[in-house]
Amino acid sequence: MPEVLKAPLVVEFPFTRSLGPVQSAFLTGLRERVVLGVRTADGRTLVPPVEYDPVTAEDIRDLVEVAPTGTVTTWAWNHAPRRGQPLTTPFAWALVRLDGADTALLHALDAPGPDAVHTGMRVRIRWAAERTGAITDIACFEPYDGGRAEPVGHTGEFEHPVTGIVAAARLDYTYSPGRAQTAYINALSGRRTVGERCPSCRKVYVPPRGACPTCGVATSEQVEVGPRGTVTTFCIVNIKAKNLDIEVPYVYAHIALDGADLALHGRIGGIPYDEVRMGLRVEPVWTEGSRYPDHYRPTGEPDADYDTYKELL
Repeated sequence: MPEVLKAPLVVEFPFTRSLGPVQSAFLTGLRERVVLGVRTADGRTLVPPVEYDPVTAEDIRDLVEVAPTGTVTTWAWNHAPRRGQPLTTPFAWALVRLDGADTALLHALDAPGPDAVHTGMRVRIRWAAERTGAITDIACFEPYDGGRAEPVGHTGEFEHPVTGIVAAARLDYTYSPGRAQTAYINALSGRRTVGERCPSCRKVYVPPRGACPTCGVATSEQVEVGPRGTVTTFCIVNIKAKNLDIEVPYVYAHIALDGADLALHGRIGGIPYDEVRMGLRVEPVWTEGSRYPDHYRPTGEPDADYDTYKELL
């Protein structure tokens, strides 16, 4: 059996969101070394604060300051910190109930080892040297053997409040296309398109997934299809994608390759965008060293009859 392909992939993007009045006050407070919670109708103080009562769902705006000291309610040791975590050396993830709060805040606890951490231990906030109005303004918690710090009673009113944040979202993972798609990709490197036929309904699926989506049975019989095909549906792209060197407008289409029972997608070239149509007969265009067709172009054949591809729309 040939080796199954795999490759490391990263999905990363900045996520921008606006803040409501409660979250704005909380993050602005961290910038000013003030921790604010919100008081519910039954008198509980929630930290971190929320804008709606978790019991009654009522809008809550009663901000109250709590102390920068607190008590560990539970914890877990992190032996190997990952990229972007609060500390680069081993630390504890801890839920800390700050003095004056009725709920716990999750953050890093800097301790020399797991033996130095226990439920009920007293801790305090270590503030970041530079603060911008983010949860990272709390650099971490640290062990503390002093008395309870008293808040000054801040009202939650600030000059230049934080109104929005940008959070970096990133996912690192290893992708494997599996046996069926590995064979499909390897065939493309030889400028061939290979699908798999369902042993039950006899339909040929391209790209293959290793199982028939209709019958739910495994597929293994390889069938070469194309290279020519028929445009079934299409769209005109008018917005240029970042890092994609294709001038707009251009056409992206579903193409039913001859012998296939599932349409794949590809770009249409070699024809003005406003002349692309359903039923247009096309063929692949390969560039030197490419592992897949760069685009599809008209073959010059008469358009396919609608009845020959209507089931593939």
